[in-house]
Amino acid sequence: MKPTKAFSIASGVALATGSLAYLVGLYNATMMLNEKGYYFAVLLLGLFGVVSLQKSIRDKLAGIMVTKPYMVACVAATVAGIALLVIGLINADLLLSEKGFFGMAYTLSLFAAIAVQKNVRDSAEVTD
Repeated sequence: MKPTKAFSIASGVALATGSLAYLVGLYNATMMLNEKGYYFAVLLLGLFGVVSLQKSIRDKLAGIMVTKPYMVACVAATVAGIALLVIGLINADLLLSEKGFFGMAYTLSLFAAIAVQKNVRDSAEVTD
């Protein structure tokens, strides 16, 4: 079943909002450039991990073969991205409100990336 236009738009807006908020917060953060690079890489790893994991799970449910090593790699990337963010924030010299902001923006971005991937997949299945 094709996703509604409203859900597709809401998912895209949530992904843009979460990612942009995270990046703007990162840009304005008072941390060294190498730390900003770390948090940027963690965002990219997390987004890649959840999209790959969601696609792999959907492929498996659709009867498309997904190798066990690839599924393990998807889970590992997702868990690593989240763990690296949590560890980084625990050890960061940031206010608690800033840590919460980064955590929430990251969570919104990951959830929205899953929803956008689902919408793309569902829309492609309808048009095929």
